[in-house]
Amino acid sequence: MGAGHVHDHGTAASRHRGRLVLVLAITLAVVGVQVVGGLVSGSLALLADAGHMLTDAVGVGVALTASAVAARPATDARTYGLQRAEILAALANALVLTGVAVWVLVEAARRWGGQPEVATGLMIGTALVGAAANAASLLLLRRGRRESLNVRGAYLEVLGDLVGSLAVVAAGAVIALTGWVRADALASAVIGLMILPRAWSLLRDVVDVLLEATPRGVDLEHVREHIRGVPGVLDVHDLHAWTITSGVPVLSAHVVVDPGWIDTGRSGEVLDRLAECLAGHFDVEHCTFQLEPVGHQAHELAHHP
Repeated sequence: MGAGHVHDHGTAASRHRGRLVLVLAITLAVVGVQVVGGLVSGSLALLADAGHMLTDAVGVGVALTASAVAARPATDARTYGLQRAEILAALANALVLTGVAVWVLVEAARRWGGQPEVATGLMIGTALVGAAANAASLLLLRRGRRESLNVRGAYLEVLGDLVGSLAVVAAGAVIALTGWVRADALASAVIGLMILPRAWSLLRDVVDVLLEATPRGVDLEHVREHIRGVPGVLDVHDLHAWTITSGVPVLSAHVVVDPGWIDTGRSGEVLDRLAECLAGHFDVEHCTFQLEPVGHQAHELAHHP
């Protein structure tokens, strides 16, 4: 006999949609300011930072679209709805970030041998505007980054933008004080190198979800011990835990029950205690258990731990 306990199918990103919209508006406004400032001042670093912020805006836009799609109800054809769309959006963000990093590094290498003129006053002023906007966006996303991969991706991107803007300010100051124009290309390279680790971190987490890896913080051996400690339970096998999307971990298991509990009609009590155990100790509220009598495992086609 199997039973599922479902409490909340709302995704983590959907709870922070309003903040994502505000961050998107701020980011697009700053991109416009930085593009104009970069073209007028002749600063590659400022244009690189604008390009980075534009990809962030696209990423946040994709995340918003994905969270809206993921909130659509489940159907018989898609029993979890489209919640995995958020993970695909995070994958797109990671790939775009990688592409931007490569472009910035190539441009920085090309500019290294040149002697471009840079209007440092405009360069620094524009970068400071971007830094202030990025700081405001970080405050908006700070809480949601612990709950959703998409919000975390947006947070990391904005954090990178803030550091990038500060790098542009530093480069402008160096050029103004020393006349060393290569500081602009150097700052661009720093921005590019700064993007790559963030893209890799996000990509790694996305791959874990797509490969249905055990959610972080869930120790299956510890879960087995707790399940075996539930009254009426003799053993557990075919234990699996994975993540549908951010904030939606799920678990399934075959649970061997004492014949006395089955014969007296207390299977429902075992199910309730199993669900309470998983939700209380491991923060896994969507669980499916197959209750089995002793010896049933020998009749199953596949055996798992």
